[in-house]
Amino acid sequence: MNSPRKALRDMLKADKIIVAPGAHNCVSARIIEKVGFKAVYATGYGASASQISQADVGLMTMTEMVSHMHNLVGAVTIPVIADADTGYGNVINTIRTVQEFEKAGVAAIQLEDQVMPKRCGHMLGREIVSVDEMVGKIEASVKARRDEDLVIIARTDARTKYGIEEAIRRGLAYTEAGADVIFIESPESVEEMEYINRSMPRPTLANIVERGRTPQLPAAELERIGYKIAIFPVASVLAETKALFTIFGQLMETGSTNNVMEYLYDFEEFNLLMGVARVREIENLYLLKDQPAKAL
Repeated sequence: MNSPRKALRDMLKADKIIVAPGAHNCVSARIIEKVGFKAVYATGYGASASQISQADVGLMTMTEMVSHMHNLVGAVTIPVIADADTGYGNVINTIRTVQEFEKAGVAAIQLEDQVMPKRCGHMLGREIVSVDEMVGKIEASVKARRDEDLVIIARTDARTKYGIEEAIRRGLAYTEAGADVIFIESPESVEEMEYINRSMPRPTLANIVERGRTPQLPAAELERIGYKIAIFPVASVLAETKALFTIFGQLMETGSTNNVMEYLYDFEEFNLLMGVARVREIENLYLLKDQPAKAL
């Protein structure tokens, strides 16, 4: 079997688009794999929301994110594409970030050209570093990885404030610096999305945020346009938030969850999803050997 990194590299060479839904925790990651997706996107906003209940404004530290990535990687067998924000500092910080994320087992690491503290790519008010600074980060990241199969994704947030031409210019510069995948954040029309894919010589990534700044196209249309990866980073955390407001609202109002059972997964099925059957199998195989021998 291929390693997750080699599997992702092979998928990048294939014709079919890679659809990677966002996982904000290990349960959502496991469900993404269970329903059949071949990769999972470890969303930064989802991490910030689920771990510290804060918006995606650069509050999660590198070490917190590495721990989070380690847990996500352990929950699935498919490749994990990791959001590493700005690399958590300058080029020196970025080198350590790449190495620590790599040790956590991710298959790809996404780095962006925002200044710190960063913001979600579909928020206003984002500022970006110079092209030279980001090029240096990418070149250093390529050299810092120990496994050449680790995919380096370079993201630019130039479009919203500086226009599509500046975003294209940066995408080409990041390609030249050695990035494996180019992520031009928040294009605002299908025409811009097509322009990006005509312009980029490397695989491209589309970020589909429900009710965000980019047209909410289905995967088949993104593939036709030319995208190689499509992430849906916040669908899981938005779905969970709406479901929990419904369930807990009913519990508060009625004192019972009986009227919202359709929102609740079956408890026994949940146990199976969490691996209870495997635990029992291991117990039967090994723990019985530890029982004291019966007296004759």
